[in-house]
Amino acid sequence: MIKGVIFDMDGTLIDSMQSWSECDRRFLKENGIDPPPGISEVMKTLSMEECARYFIDLGVKMEPQKITDRIEEMVLDEYSTSIPLKDYVTETLDTLDRYGIPYCIATANYRTLTDTILKRFGIYDRFKFIYTCEENGIKKDDPEFFGKVCALLGTEKESTAVVDDALHCIESAGNAGFFAAAVFDKGNADWEKTSAAADIAFDDLHGFTEFIKAQHQGKNVI
Repeated sequence: MIKGVIFDMDGTLIDSMQSWSECDRRFLKENGIDPPPGISEVMKTLSMEECARYFIDLGVKMEPQKITDRIEEMVLDEYSTSIPLKDYVTETLDTLDRYGIPYCIATANYRTLTDTILKRFGIYDRFKFIYTCEENGIKKDDPEFFGKVCALLGTEKESTAVVDDALHCIESAGNAGFFAAAVFDKGNADWEKTSAAADIAFDDLHGFTEFIKAQHQGKNVI
């Protein structure tokens, strides 16, 4: 029985992965560098600081902090105006509230961007808390990451679902003993591997919502 949920944000709750892919390429081009093949897949697993150093290794002549500030600036307008919420988010949160299941967000995104888009959609206050890699100095593929988040959520890891779209996060959560629930995102080129690594996988959040409902109705769902 799921008694707590840790949500990823980008690619899981909001449809933003294409924006990041385009931003990485635009940033390199404005610095006179051709984006290397497969850059999007590389960037998915890096922290903001590691992204900056990766760009420097590619030839960007800027200090790391100036790089992270520029990237944040480039995507802020999209987070403020155009990036959409993914389907069934409100339905999912309503269902968790109905059954008294606490939930939070654990994200590698900037805190400013996270707050901006959640407030834009009016769901910021619905989460028990928001945990960012940027503020806490720990990556999502660190073996201790989800344990730290779960301690704040106040649930046992075996009954806590980590809902994410990324392969490295699903693997990290599963290896740490959490219930890993993969949700499809069109930007995930490793979906077959991601779904195979998860305890359960869904095409969208509606599937996860129905899974929670079925549990509380006493149905055999796995």
